[in-house]
Amino acid sequence: MPNSNKLTGMQEASAVTDLFAHAEHAARTIRARGVTETTRIAIVLGSGLGGFADDFAESSAISYEEIPGFVPSTAEGHVGRLVFGKVDGVNVLAMQGRVHFYEGYSLEQVTFPVRVFKILGIKTLVLTNAAGGIDVELSQGALMVISDHLNFMGVNPLRGPNDERFGVRFPDMSEVYSRRLQEIVVEAARAMGTEVRRGIYAGLAGPSYETPAEIHMLRTFGADAVGMSTVPEAIVARHMGLEVLGISCITNMAAGISDEPINHDEVMETGRRVRATFTELLRRVIARLPN
Repeated sequence: MPNSNKLTGMQEASAVTDLFAHAEHAARTIRARGVTETTRIAIVLGSGLGGFADDFAESSAISYEEIPGFVPSTAEGHVGRLVFGKVDGVNVLAMQGRVHFYEGYSLEQVTFPVRVFKILGIKTLVLTNAAGGIDVELSQGALMVISDHLNFMGVNPLRGPNDERFGVRFPDMSEVYSRRLQEIVVEAARAMGTEVRRGIYAGLAGPSYETPAEIHMLRTFGADAVGMSTVPEAIVARHMGLEVLGISCITNMAAGISDEPINHDEVMETGRRVRATFTELLRRVIARLPN
């Protein structure tokens, strides 16, 4: 008896075509709202970090509900809108809040905005997040530039039919996070008199925070910080050839690293506390990115 879960060739072609067509439709909708063809930089703003987009010059915003294929963000602290404008004269597109796997969305839905960015002509994707610190030298409020990641979400966003218009079936992941862009962040931070460490980010499905035993395991595997986002977006971005930069704001110490209980209010408060430093660093980095 045939396996009813296996897609036929026609079904595979339809699934591939639909995703690409949907991404094109979303891109046309965004373009019609005023996003210029000269916009080459997109930023995903994580928990507590969305305020950066409030300072864009000549800005406009589109709610996710107004963009075909985008889904609403249900996480606290994620406004759920696409903001476009200028940062010191540079055109920038920003997601003021993201959607997560733990919200019940598929990874295709979580990463759909990144697909749309590629069609819009974005070349550089900056991924930011709030993360728990595993490395004891990363204090609460520290900023960490992501050098690599560990995918502990239990699934890969590229699973399923592949569309060669997006990228190859087996994309190379030797350098997910651009070393060149990491250097830009480190140099920009140094010019500010701020230390930014490089580190490995572990992505877990959530929404529960990790247990001390899980943190011990991740630390043994080499993780410096842990969170519930970023990894799927980075994988999809590299699948399409985007240059990726990742920055984590260490909003709390992970379970077992500190005896203090973890709560989301603490995450949001730390994000607000480091806003000035985070904003200034992003501004300096954007000024040095290729446009």
